[in-house]
Amino acid sequence: MATLKLRVTGMTCGHCQMKVEKALQGASGVYSAIVDLATGEAEVDFNDDTATSEQLVRAVETAGYGARIAG
Repeated sequence: MATLKLRVTGMTCGHCQMKVEKALQGASGVYSAIVDLATGEAEVDFNDDTATSEQLVRAVETAGYGARIAG
């Protein structure tokens, strides 16, 4: 299991937050995803044998938001 922090851009409301969470939770290999609207960060616990950080970034982008690995 791995944990990844993403910096998410473009979220302006609770609906955006839920949309990003749902996109991440729907990605293959994701155990949990928590998105903080105030900080613009998402913390994702996932199976790194099944998913890559690039796939998780793409899931957020497909939902209509920007994402990059935090740090």
